[in-house]
Amino acid sequence: MAYSVRLLSVARMMERLESWKLALERQRTAHAVDWDEAGRLAAEIARTSPDATLRQAAEQAIPILRQAANDRDDHGIAVAAQRRLGVVLDVVHELAAPRFGRRNAGPPKKLTNEERARKTLGLPLAVQLTCDEIQQAFRRLAKSAHPDRGGSEQAFLDLAAARDILIHPGAYKDA
Repeated sequence: MAYSVRLLSVARMMERLESWKLALERQRTAHAVDWDEAGRLAAEIARTSPDATLRQAAEQAIPILRQAANDRDDHGIAVAAQRRLGVVLDVVHELAAPRFGRRNAGPPKKLTNEERARKTLGLPLAVQLTCDEIQQAFRRLAKSAHPDRGGSEQAFLDLAAARDILIHPGAYKDA
């Protein structure tokens, strides 16, 4: 349930980014820019964007966009407003671009038994471990997880199973 809600909110955010991107590109490439509309768009982005960088870029653009709307004859202000609009557009482009390895991301990949055991014992995933390092991690966590020390029996059994999986990897097949 939480995964689908998160996907829905991400989808809504991507739709909003796409609409902002189109509106900003339209404003930026227009022959005669409507600075009032650009200011309203920047204010909307600053007010509703969940991304701090985008909010900050939009907030910084608002004063110069308002000044460009009030003083339409000053070419220097128009150029500065165009630049600020470009900065906001760059941030929107960066947020809307697909991330490497995240396209069409489905549910997270299942961990192997060894990876799950390493996470249980708090050990790094990509490092070769010695039996002593595994045993030390087990002992460190077993002190608080042991039933005689106030821990749960299941947590202690999980730690012991994780230690056994890492010490004797061939004895356990991936589930």
